[in-house]
Amino acid sequence: MYTGLAATVAATVAPAVDRVTSDSLADHVRAGYPTYSRARVDTAATTYLVYLSIVGMLGVVAWLWTIHAVRTDKRWSRGATTAIFAVGISVALTDLLIKDTSGETGLPPLLGWIGMMPCLPGLIVVTMLWRMR
Repeated sequence: MYTGLAATVAATVAPAVDRVTSDSLADHVRAGYPTYSRARVDTAATTYLVYLSIVGMLGVVAWLWTIHAVRTDKRWSRGATTAIFAVGISVALTDLLIKDTSGETGLPPLLGWIGMMPCLPGLIVVTMLWRMR
């Protein structure tokens, strides 16, 4: 579970690191909308960054809550963890695959795949919880 938490933190920080280094997010927006001004591209990239930060923070909270629920052996932890996983993988797949009006994916593929990282530990945790007695 801590691996999932760490993967979520990494996936949350990655877009911010990208923004201050290579800025592939802004480049991706610029490629999809070549007529956009620099200010409009920056606004779109910042909006994505805020969205991804909020989703990431909610993911961190979900992992911490799940860790607590499983550690304290709550009866409902399996069902709640499964529901959280379903929501998490749905959001991650949407972020990876959704197309914007330019016909391209909304996020650069690398950032979309980084957002999928926490899903593998999530799947393992859910599988292990349902196998436990």
